[in-house]
Amino acid sequence: MNQQFVQIADEIELESGRVLLEPTLSYRVFGNMLVNESTPVIWVCHALTANDDPFDWWPGLFGENDLFNPDDYTIICVNMIGSCYGSVGPLSVNPETGEPYFHDFPSVTVKDNAKAFSKLADKLGIDQIDMLIGASLGGQVALQWAVLEPERFRSATFIATSSEHSPWGIAFNHSQRLAIEADPTWGLPNEESGIEGMKVARGIALLSYRNYQSYGTSQSRSSDDDFFSYTAHSYQEYQGEKLAKRFNAISYHRLSQTMDSHDISRDFGSVEEALARLEMPVLNISMEEDILFPPSEQIRIARGVKNGEHVTIPTEKGHDGFLIETEKLSRLLDEFTSKNIIQKESLNLKA
Repeated sequence: MNQQFVQIADEIELESGRVLLEPTLSYRVFGNMLVNESTPVIWVCHALTANDDPFDWWPGLFGENDLFNPDDYTIICVNMIGSCYGSVGPLSVNPETGEPYFHDFPSVTVKDNAKAFSKLADKLGIDQIDMLIGASLGGQVALQWAVLEPERFRSATFIATSSEHSPWGIAFNHSQRLAIEADPTWGLPNEESGIEGMKVARGIALLSYRNYQSYGTSQSRSSDDDFFSYTAHSYQEYQGEKLAKRFNAISYHRLSQTMDSHDISRDFGSVEEALARLEMPVLNISMEEDILFPPSEQIRIARGVKNGEHVTIPTEKGHDGFLIETEKLSRLLDEFTSKNIIQKESLNLKA
């Protein structure tokens, strides 16, 4: 499906007090958009450096031959504010100046994104979403949106995420921003600003996306290693170079701040009071040995909602398991959707 763009308002006020003028979101719709109202609507919230095409970054779960396919579902995914893949972000032109925002682009919270997604759903005429799904940062935005508008969602799945970003996660993100800010080009008004620092930041991030065991398995010492050059070295460097070819350092910096901002208790008193607003069926999935979003964070969500279930997926991949263990995810989600989407007569959906 081709990427589409829509201006969601004349302006939006962010939690920080900054105002974005003429904010545009990019999104994709797969399947028949509102042609057949009996087709369940799945709304996907993407992770930090992903985009609005889950068929690109979540294959095995989303695809023509996978669980979520456009023949059976209407699938919607939106690019987050601050990213570099189409929605308003640091590379966008500031209407007030006629020049790209670059470093003047404001910090945006998880709640800012959730509210923007709500405006887009209204623009698209979508009052009810059959399942909201997100992982990592996408799971944070999905959970925040569900808390803000619980009546809009018939079910929700939150994967490898949290109800508030932990001090541990914040420390990882701030260390990455320090690496970006140490780049001599940081602050320059161009697209390449901070790119070398982002390569280092990606290496720091990978340590939280995987774990001791996964590095021991995938990056173990080899016969090509010498005293001062190891497989783990080349892996870190390769991943930094790979990201630098497709992402922007200012966007990376801002999105890490977005993740740090996550706390559903704001305006609701406490995390528990916020979670109690969710009455729809909720599936919480954690990844075994995830050191960034440990299972305890998903368990907290499952216990806090009125109709929650928690499952931990066995994996050596740590946090990245949510992108890799798609066969296991598909089995869990197939069972969940069968109970809560397809077979619920009250939803007037086809069996």
